[in-house]
Amino acid sequence: MIKALLFDFDGLIMDTETPQVRAWEMIFAEQGVKFPLDIWVNDVVGSTSANFNPADYLSSATGRTYNLEVLLEQARSNEQEARSKQGALPGVLNIIADAKRLHLQLAIASSSPHRWVEGYLKQLDLTTTFDAIVCREDVQSVKPAPDIFLTALSALGVKAGEALIFEDSPNGILAANRAGVRVVAVPNLITKHASLAGADMVLGSLVELTLEEIIDKLEH
Repeated sequence: MIKALLFDFDGLIMDTETPQVRAWEMIFAEQGVKFPLDIWVNDVVGSTSANFNPADYLSSATGRTYNLEVLLEQARSNEQEARSKQGALPGVLNIIADAKRLHLQLAIASSSPHRWVEGYLKQLDLTTTFDAIVCREDVQSVKPAPDIFLTALSALGVKAGEALIFEDSPNGILAANRAGVRVVAVPNLITKHASLAGADMVLGSLVELTLEEIIDKLEH
């Protein structure tokens, strides 16, 4: 019996990932280099941007030297304006409302820092929605390690078999598998290009099915 829902944040509740990729695509294009989306999706999305060094990649591609901090600041500036205008992704608020009606516990389980997640939850007016918020500072290892999900389960006081995870990325799906929790993949514009093997269900968006329909399909 499902007692709790665990949500990834970036790319699942809010599409913070597309503005980030678009910003890097612009920076790379200015240097005449194609942005390596496949590497980004496999190494960064659902995990940490520390797994990819754009300055090193550009240096290897062009033979020129780049300052990482300058590149990061340029990307941040372009991203922030786009994100400030965003709302929750389609269907997210409906799933949350369904969960509240069914008296399920809710948690955010994100590899991003608390400041990032909680800042955008405030923008979305979801600050008091979740029973637990587990972020990178709360664990030893981020996704694809299972630590974030296991910590969220502990915070809610539920077992792996009593929870359902909503994820958008390969790293998140792998972390859910390692935690022993069923996972519904809901890819966004960026992660739709990735393999979602390992997910128990894949949806085009959270408007496709009600929460009751999702749970029914997974349990039968």
